[in-house]
Amino acid sequence: MDRRVLLLALATFVTGTAENIVIGILPDIAGGLGVSIGLAGQLTAIFSITFALAAPLALLLTARFERKGAFTAALAAFLLCNLLAAASPGYGVLFAARIGMAAASATIALLATMLATELVDERMKGRAIGMIFMGVSGSLVLGVPIGMLVSSLAGWRSVFLALAALAAGVLIVCRLKLPDIGASRQGSPDYGTHLRSTPLASAQLVSILMISGHFVLFGYLSPYIADVLGVTGAGIVLGFVAFGVAGVSGGYLGGLAADKVTPRRAIVLVPAGYLAALLLIPFAAGTSLAFFPVMMVWACLSWMISPVVQSFLIATGPDTAEAGVSLNLSAMHIGVGLGTALGGVAVERVPIVYLPGIGAGLAALALAAAALAYRGAGRRTGMVV
Repeated sequence: MDRRVLLLALATFVTGTAENIVIGILPDIAGGLGVSIGLAGQLTAIFSITFALAAPLALLLTARFERKGAFTAALAAFLLCNLLAAASPGYGVLFAARIGMAAASATIALLATMLATELVDERMKGRAIGMIFMGVSGSLVLGVPIGMLVSSLAGWRSVFLALAALAAGVLIVCRLKLPDIGASRQGSPDYGTHLRSTPLASAQLVSILMISGHFVLFGYLSPYIADVLGVTGAGIVLGFVAFGVAGVSGGYLGGLAADKVTPRRAIVLVPAGYLAALLLIPFAAGTSLAFFPVMMVWACLSWMISPVVQSFLIATGPDTAEAGVSLNLSAMHIGVGLGTALGGVAVERVPIVYLPGIGAGLAALALAAAALAYRGAGRRTGMVV
């Protein structure tokens, strides 16, 4: 694996931390700005919404520019938005800074994925994409807890200063180490052609449904563990650490699966395994000894799907690969919002123990979409999947 892919993964680690850090320092921000917890929480919501909308637009805006230059420009914009967040005199300015931060993050994630696939040979493309997603998942395991510690020691504004400093370091090293890749060889993205392809559109649906199924439970995992297992306090913290470690490994393993068994097979195998893990969770919920290993398998498989789907999009539709990756970044955030919203409705109307079953229903739909993608890809000619 080209070591420069690790540098790109570090960039997505920084942006992933920026996206999720507000969750960890919510009371500090609310108290510092004199706003309610609910209003401060919208700083995370606007980030996800902006990211989902910005990813396809980012490809349109950067298609004609040299990609290394566009990538470092996005890092510079991210850096400036974090400085603005740190200096924000009130909620409105911080809200605006989060919008800019999210747009820059979407551009960074998109270009990091495409640059990573350019730096490795054909046999390593899946693992290169997996490394990018390890950066994102790693931000949840390391970035958010470190950010919470920084906030407790030096205040919430220092978190954004630290992110700006880290982005500056990544930017400098990227300017020195990354090669000039050139502009996109596909020109302006052809979203219409991509979405009219049954296997490619089905693959996008796999991401939306599987991630939705994940967040139905993950968004409410803490109260689920407390209610079903009777585990609280430090036990929940350790559970989330175990979940995060499994998730980080899943990013790489998803790319490895795409490389070893082909993206076409992996796009069916991963949702099938994920569905099985969700169905096992209620049976394993009797004791912590059984529950947490099953939970880690579930976490690992949930993070495997993104590199698998993106590898499938690149292998199955090489002519619209960049359009596919940008749309998939949006699809992932749509899945997060849909699953969290559905889980929120569910916990208000049914016992929380039903959440894995609801998630499994969405995972079953994802598996059906994966089967369509598999069959459609099999009918295409002149490709390797």
